[in-house]
Amino acid sequence: MRPVFVQFRCTPGKVYEVADAIYQREVVSELYSTSGDFDLLAKVYIPEDQDVGRWLDQNLFDIPGIGRTLTTMTFGAF
Repeated sequence: MRPVFVQFRCTPGKVYEVADAIYQREVVSELYSTSGDFDLLAKVYIPEDQDVGRWLDQNLFDIPGIGRTLTTMTFGAF
């Protein structure tokens, strides 16, 4: 499994709805509310045999209320 971090900027007033929808899909290991340019930060484990972009698009990015995302790939833990 490959850990990937995804930040979500939500439509104003939709943060809790987006967070609930993300949890209902049961595809993230951790989900946090954050300050700054993005509203939510998720840690996702993507199977090694899956294309990251396609997996995220099919499992998360179609949730209503998401205005923008930022995906950070990981390469190794220290």
